[in-house]
Amino acid sequence: MADIDAVVTGAGGFIGGHLTRTLLAEGRSVRAVDCKPIDEWYQPLEGAVNVVADVSLRESCSQILDGGAGEVYHLAADMGGMGFIENNKAACMLSVLSSTHMLLAARDAGVGRYFYSSSACVYAAHKQSEVNVLPLREEDAYPAMPEDGYGWEKLFSERMARHFREDYGLATRTGRYHNVYGPYGTWTGGREKAPAAACRKVALAVLTGAREVEIWGDGEQTRSFTYIDDCIEGTLRLTRSEHTEPLNIGSDRMVSINQLFAIVEQIAGVRLRHRHVPGPLGVRGRNSDNTRIRKELGWEPEVSLPDGLEVTYRWVYDQLKAQLDGRSHQR
Repeated sequence: MADIDAVVTGAGGFIGGHLTRTLLAEGRSVRAVDCKPIDEWYQPLEGAVNVVADVSLRESCSQILDGGAGEVYHLAADMGGMGFIENNKAACMLSVLSSTHMLLAARDAGVGRYFYSSSACVYAAHKQSEVNVLPLREEDAYPAMPEDGYGWEKLFSERMARHFREDYGLATRTGRYHNVYGPYGTWTGGREKAPAAACRKVALAVLTGAREVEIWGDGEQTRSFTYIDDCIEGTLRLTRSEHTEPLNIGSDRMVSINQLFAIVEQIAGVRLRHRHVPGPLGVRGRNSDNTRIRKELGWEPEVSLPDGLEVTYRWVYDQLKAQLDGRSHQR
């Protein structure tokens, strides 16, 4: 394979699809990689070199980086929302194979910059036990006690990226994503995150005339949610910066899950009863401290939650309506 400007793993997924689109819009040549058949990608883009490959395999990683690349964005992982990661800890930890093999292949190919997509799940659980949680600073990942399974894999892979930079000179960058949401992503099936689930539940109520939605737990658990455009902007800025330590890429505007549903209902023009049911909850509260990203990159996420949810809800509504009408299938 010839030299290429950028390689994106997990390109058939939510963030990877948006990132590939943005890189193409910049005029970059992009090799987009995912293990799923291309017709199952959320955004299979004609301008990219689309490759079906399993990056948990060392040979596949070497092949997709044969000839080198200016930038590598490693997003591929077996993951989902809280309902998935709490019940699939081993599967989430197996993503360490792709993390390891992509680093080795990038080192051997002499790539220019290597971005690793980490997660706020690396943060110590005892710092997230209250609703009114203090925003999480990058240093709060240690002493280590991350989300079991998924969080441990992410934290370990962060350390690998760091040591590949220190020992081999590979220019690694790490972003800790905080609850990224938006259109062209998973919205049903068990892997969806809270904003997509809220949009789906409210849209289903609108389309069927239901007057009630289910919410896991008491709904008072808190989070901050990051719109996809901000996620992509932060990823590119960090990758191309000289900052080498992990950075939060997340909104610092915290809301409860009950408030999240209320915003979606306002967008949809309905008022629904909330029925609170048992379910996976994760930590009690989580928010991003953006002091460091403002200092290092002179930027932080800008899209408001109502504005981002407006776009997301309209997209999910259209997907659900098409599904109910029998015109589409869920990927």
